[in-house]
Amino acid sequence: MSHPNIADKKPAVLELDPGTYYWCRCGHSQKQPFCDGAHQDTDFAPLSMEIKEKQRVALCNCKYTNNPPYCDGTHSKL
Repeated sequence: MSHPNIADKKPAVLELDPGTYYWCRCGHSQKQPFCDGAHQDTDFAPLSMEIKEKQRVALCNCKYTNNPPYCDGTHSKL
C-alpha cells in the first residue's frame, strides 16, 4: 500500500454542522480535509464520518493520525 501525501502539518479546526462528511485519506484532495475524488488512481478511499450535532473538530491533515479522521498530534513528529 502506498503512503498518503501530507496535505499540511497542522490540523483543520472546523465547526461542522450535523451531516455525513468524507475525510480525505490520500492527501491529494484540493478540498482538504475533505475528499474531492483525487484518490481515484490510488490505493486509498475516503473515510465516512457522521456528525450528529454541531461541533468543533480538529481533523488530521498529515494523514498519519492513529485516530482517523481526528488529529492526535502525529504531525509534530513528522
